[in-house]
Amino acid sequence: MPELPDITVYLEALEARVLGHTLERVRLASPFLLRSVEPPLAEAHGREVVELRRVGKRIAMGLGAAAAPQLWLVLHLMIAGRLRWRDPGVKIPRRLGLASFDFAHGSLLLTEAGTKKRASLHVERGEEGLARHDPGGVEPLRIGRAAFRDVLTTRNHTLKRALTDPRLFSGIGNAYSDEILHRAKLSPIKWTQRLDEDGIARLFDATRHTLEAWVRRLRNDLEGEFPEKVTAFHDAMAVHGKYGRPCPDCSAPIQRIRYADNETNYCAACQTGGKVLADRSLSRLLGKDWPRSLEALEELRSVPGPPAAERDA
Repeated sequence: MPELPDITVYLEALEARVLGHTLERVRLASPFLLRSVEPPLAEAHGREVVELRRVGKRIAMGLGAAAAPQLWLVLHLMIAGRLRWRDPGVKIPRRLGLASFDFAHGSLLLTEAGTKKRASLHVERGEEGLARHDPGGVEPLRIGRAAFRDVLTTRNHTLKRALTDPRLFSGIGNAYSDEILHRAKLSPIKWTQRLDEDGIARLFDATRHTLEAWVRRLRNDLEGEFPEKVTAFHDAMAVHGKYGRPCPDCSAPIQRIRYADNETNYCAACQTGGKVLADRSLSRLLGKDWPRSLEALEELRSVPGPPAAERDA
């Protein structure tokens, strides 16, 4: 799912292309994309784009008067939704295409890979309507350390859950939370209210550095082009999506915790004092045999399996 750095470069690319231009029409290829009824989508046609804003992990396009946009188109890309900038009036792809936002000089395509269509579009009137899509989390790049501490310790959650809770912090998801925690050298399952002042300072600094660094990296990689290859997995990431590969800081193998569709990646040597955190699926299977350290895990992996005849018995 696109997160704060990805949405930021999307917005910068959109500002360069559609801000100040008239949205001629919106073509829907999937009726399930539009999740609102009033005001009608047709009311957005013929209005000028006067503002673009990130609301958590959503992209909001303000239409109407510059002083106070009368309508907002609110896009939530979810996991697989992506935006493409194409020639005016381009045909919407049959399999992946959801909608096209048409301007005189180009069309903004919305596509979504996979069979589960989760991306959504809402039409809202004024700031009050837009506010309904704001989960309420603070902007992590706009607050100081004291405010960061107050928000972090409001509830006693694991650090992973706290960073990714949109009611606490805006725009941080699975990928960048892994990177933040690795840079801070903190366990993803450490409880927020047990974090000392040094840990809070490291987490605050790591959050700012990671998000700012990735905005710069993504922006520089684009070189003015539209972001066509937005992904949660980057070769330059330290731990996210790197299960089994060496940690860039200590060379220990990156570990993971899997739950449903989510996966947390971390370095046991750097973040948990060498302790391998229980993977919910495997730890239930192995029970007391679950390896509790990197050494025990490597020893388990080095033990040869039973002969083929014994496995097939």
